[in-house]
Amino acid sequence: MNGRHELKFNINASDYAQLRARLRAVAKPDEHAVEGGGYTIRSLYFDNYMDKAVVEKLSGLSRREKFRLRVYNGDTTFIRLERKSKANRLTYKESAAVTAEQCEALLAGNFDWMKSSLDATSRCPDAPLLMELYTKMKTQSLRPRNIVEYRREAYKFHAGNVRVTFDSNIRTSNIVAGFLNPELTPIPAARMIVLELKYDGFLPDIIRDIMQIGWRNQTEFSKYVAARLV
Repeated sequence: MNGRHELKFNINASDYAQLRARLRAVAKPDEHAVEGGGYTIRSLYFDNYMDKAVVEKLSGLSRREKFRLRVYNGDTTFIRLERKSKANRLTYKESAAVTAEQCEALLAGNFDWMKSSLDATSRCPDAPLLMELYTKMKTQSLRPRNIVEYRREAYKFHAGNVRVTFDSNIRTSNIVAGFLNPELTPIPAARMIVLELKYDGFLPDIIRDIMQIGWRNQTEFSKYVAARLV
């Protein structure tokens, strides 16, 4: 698993309009895009009673991780369990498929299905990540903790495997049982637009120039932490 560089910047509406216009001339929109060019992401983050994930982020630990469930555009036929980690300034992400029934079981506090299903399907490629979450739910008391929802507009540039995203309308809810409920109405958590720039070994000059990286101030903004502080 290779790590990726991930840079974040807080921008305003004027910045967004200008950067979006420049970017669309050289990069392709993400395949998840629907009407209006963006799509909705809803994530459910895991944490424990000591707020391990929040503390690690606020403390600026160079090595940290968080688990989350994620759905796109409310499509419950495509649910992903993700583990996002950071080490030596690089970001790593692993994912595994989860069914709506398995997700509902987790929301109800039943996570033994992970162990029982792994016993029968030890060769499943998703088994290691499911086993890791199961183990940490047992040993670290991780539990579904908070929902974060936002609108994302994303673009890809082939050289450097670059991905640029604009995240806005960031909202939250602590009603974790409603994660798959389309009627759930999260409340505002942050009003800024977050520009995220992800790439592999190098950042092409054309993207660096378009994004004007040289004079922008980076941020360590976390949507999950912002949601927990509401």
